[in-house]
Amino acid sequence: MTAARASTIEATMHLPVGLEVDRPHAGIEFYRLLTGCDPAEADISADDNFDRHVLASILAAAVMDGGSIAERAGLSAQELNDLLTGCFPSAMVRAFAWIPKSISEIDDETIMVRDLLLAQRSTEGDVGHWLAAMVARRAMEPNHLWEDLGLRERAELSRLLMRHFAPLAARNTRNMRWKRFFYRMLCEDDGFVMCTTPVCTQCNDFDLCFGEESGESRMAERRREFLRGGDDHADAGGRSV
Repeated sequence: MTAARASTIEATMHLPVGLEVDRPHAGIEFYRLLTGCDPAEADISADDNFDRHVLASILAAAVMDGGSIAERAGLSAQELNDLLTGCFPSAMVRAFAWIPKSISEIDDETIMVRDLLLAQRSTEGDVGHWLAAMVARRAMEPNHLWEDLGLRERAELSRLLMRHFAPLAARNTRNMRWKRFFYRMLCEDDGFVMCTTPVCTQCNDFDLCFGEESGESRMAERRREFLRGGDDHADAGGRSV
């Protein structure tokens, strides 16, 4: 394939036959493909295992969204290929045929959040660099950030930020919602004030900044739906079909 031909092909993934990315539980299947286990069973006691869990979760969430996995994850396909090769070498999946994205093609808000994270890195190496871009891109999605990262609970997001972006995370002394906190830090760093209420507890938008972020993870919800679907098939006619 010529370089000119390769440059015209949209970033995509080479996936094993049988993994249909439009299926509701494709995220779980993709996570298993990368790690060899179900997301609910992941052992994250060691930092390296935790990093692999986070990366696999974000990629699985991107798969569930459909479209270009690299774009949904916030990476170029070259970066995605490097991530897969470095962190999941045994997985039979790779990225290929990418269009390099210029900085102007990335949403301005994504760039601002990414640069905020990059400036506050507390670890060396590629993982922190990838995560800055991935967290920034997923922060543009509409749900709680931990949900759109495919994580199991908010505590995993807090651990991720404290591990890789500790100077920034340490500034969230009141446990503000992370998306709101990012934007507050961006405003303060530019000399602006995000809100006019001097005391947070007196603000009408208090719950938007500090409200509870509990709930069922996207992966757990998809797994429950998949299992329920299997039960429905089993109930039809009294046998599994």
